[in-house]
Amino acid sequence: MDDSVRPLRVPPHVAAYADQHNVSHLMQSMLSSLLVHQPEDPIRYLIRLLQTGSVGIPKVLVLAPPDVGAHLLAKELSAELRAVHVTTESLLDDQSEPSPTEGWVLEGFPQTRLQALRLQQVGVIPEHVVMLETPNDVTSARNQGDPLMGDAYLRTFVWPLNDSGAQRLKEGRSQPEGRSQPEGRSQPEGQGLVKQQRYRCEVPGLCAAYQHFLKVINADQPHADVYQQALAFIRTRHRSRTPRILLLGPPGSGKSHQAALLSQEYKMVDVCCDQLLRSVAAEGSAQGEEIQSYLDAESPVPDSLVLQVLEDRLSRVDCGCRGWILHGFPCDLQQARSLQEIHPPNRVFFLEATDDVCLERITQRATDPVTGERFHGVIRPALSSEVHKRLKVRPEDQSQCVTQQLKHYRTHTAALQCVYPQAAAIDADRDPHSVFELLESRLTRV
Repeated sequence: MDDSVRPLRVPPHVAAYADQHNVSHLMQSMLSSLLVHQPEDPIRYLIRLLQTGSVGIPKVLVLAPPDVGAHLLAKELSAELRAVHVTTESLLDDQSEPSPTEGWVLEGFPQTRLQALRLQQVGVIPEHVVMLETPNDVTSARNQGDPLMGDAYLRTFVWPLNDSGAQRLKEGRSQPEGRSQPEGRSQPEGQGLVKQQRYRCEVPGLCAAYQHFLKVINADQPHADVYQQALAFIRTRHRSRTPRILLLGPPGSGKSHQAALLSQEYKMVDVCCDQLLRSVAAEGSAQGEEIQSYLDAESPVPDSLVLQVLEDRLSRVDCGCRGWILHGFPCDLQQARSLQEIHPPNRVFFLEATDDVCLERITQRATDPVTGERFHGVIRPALSSEVHKRLKVRPEDQSQCVTQQLKHYRTHTAALQCVYPQAAAIDADRDPHSVFELLESRLTRV
């Protein structure tokens, strides 16, 4: 590889300092505040921010189609986070200068990708974007809004906690059941549908504009659950340490799948040790050729060589800023101790699955040699008998090989647990979605 295009790397001791003092988040917050307020004296302004402890204030954006509860959610989040609740109406009405020390929860704006890009150009960049989604027919169950407070409620899931609010809704229910209206206002049903359709046309563009800060939440559930998911997302993304996650578990426990889900959801770097070694081998460098010789001989790559590759990858800027998820290494006590010396993880999860489940998941995998597609006898069977006949099972997925791998893992599990006594155990016998929810809930507590 040409040295002029070689990825930037951060030495471990520098990364450790940045992690300890949360430097990445500090710099992003200060730059964002400068661009938003554009003070005449930037240095004095930054000193004031640091002295008042205002760096890292909440900057939350709540987006949703009409009648899905964005107003109520934004109001509750602003109260919990002690931030200013901002709506398009309040922006037009309030002529006062915003305080640089206040956080904000912005509701309902931007409504298009172009508006989002314009906000970013002037430095208004949220740290968390919560987008509520729900089928069109669900919004028809929304009640008309509280005429006094401006909140919208869902008859099935969301109802005012106080008697006075419930009474106002009962007295104001003059339209037929199933009539969709915007929050706190009455409008013709056709107009509401037009607004919903217009919003849904803009969703892909908004998702693209905020892809690195986005959490999409299904609003067709109890409001308390929606609120807890949004709050957990905000608190997780505000974690004080850059996440360095290690997933351990037997073959077939779903480490690769869960790492991909975490990477997609939180934009962390997915580092699979086996894939990383193959990628380096394909580069054709001297190190890559050495690794390729072991791969060709189907022999284990020496730990010293694996650690060199891992140290190089985990030292890059993307891992230092976004965090990483490592799986496929370490496999024994010595490897775990060596990893601790170069890049110790700060969150470790053991995905626990029984041997029977692991065997079923792996031995029923097969690959179509013509298309390269992978199938599974239970989860994703071949679409036709013709494809089924030509499927091939990889040697490493044979029952005897998997049994040996499971035995090896069980032999070293106790030693790995001693290196990571604070690790969390996750029941990986469940379906992948449930496992991910468990991981996500534990991630907010670590």
